[in-house]
Amino acid sequence: MIKFTFPRELRLLTPFDFNYVFQESIRAGSPFLTLVARKNNYNHMRLGFAIAKKQVKRAHERNRIRRLAKEYFRLHQHQFPNIDFIVMAKQPVIDLNNQQLVETLNKLCQRIIAKYEA
Repeated sequence: MIKFTFPRELRLLTPFDFNYVFQESIRAGSPFLTLVARKNNYNHMRLGFAIAKKQVKRAHERNRIRRLAKEYFRLHQHQFPNIDFIVMAKQPVIDLNNQQLVETLNKLCQRIIAKYEA
């Protein structure tokens, strides 16, 4: 049976992890989100967030973005190769409803995966 938990090892936690991803990354962007990705040496994907207060001022909006992105990656974790993802938000993201935000995230993930498979 496939587990859909999102344990600690599936998250980017340390500044070293984030710097590693930002050094030689592949980016996919939209007017709302930017997804930064890089292959890792693990057998699973990992996820991190870089949502600045300057871009998304209210904490509940930042939390909504994190919650939706985390849920998307939790449900699709077995479909992704061993890639580290960082989700970065831009100011217009607060105008999206939940479904639009997940659709945007899905498109960006598919573009990243296509770049790695090419």
